[in-house]
Amino acid sequence: MLVNEIMRKPVTVIQTTTLLGDAFQQLQIHGFRHLPVVEEGRLVGIITDRDLRFATSSLSPDPHTAGEPVSLVMSSPVLTVDPLDPVEDAARIMRDLKIGCLPVLDGSELVGILTGMDLLDALMLLTGVTKPSSRLEVALADRPGELARLTAFLATRHVNIHSILTHPGADARVRTVLRLDSSQTRPLADALRADGFEILWPIQKPWQH
Repeated sequence: MLVNEIMRKPVTVIQTTTLLGDAFQQLQIHGFRHLPVVEEGRLVGIITDRDLRFATSSLSPDPHTAGEPVSLVMSSPVLTVDPLDPVEDAARIMRDLKIGCLPVLDGSELVGILTGMDLLDALMLLTGVTKPSSRLEVALADRPGELARLTAFLATRHVNIHSILTHPGADARVRTVLRLDSSQTRPLADALRADGFEILWPIQKPWQH
């Protein structure tokens, strides 16, 4: 999945000359937390609801009034991403730098904005929870052919796979989470166990051991 598939567009922007009070009103009206700041059509900064609250607070070492321009408190320069960047790369940047959004630039043109909420939407799409499905989690040995063995097993039972996500687990195992087009997950899990697979979800009932 690429950034341009989940970014928000068109983007609401403000000018460097926009007053702090007006910028705060824009955030309230639209329900946003971030506003890109432009000058002559070029992205030059970004301001958040937190920036505005702190800048006009008595707790700020240099408090500003609502009648001053956003250029005095905006964050600049702005870290951006390309619309063709993978979503996971954008997520890593936001997590590493602890930032809540990334403006999306196509060359010098602001074409979108990516927020933490957009990344949650992407996670839902990637995990397949946006459509009716059942969850199956399997611990696979970290060697070639194991995932193919699992998917072949499901194919022989005519079970369609909506999504597959994997991540490293303990003891050189790969935790593999699948969303399946099946309501018979427990019987399927029992059949997989009988075939030697280690099933993490659904959890086996105590009386089934």
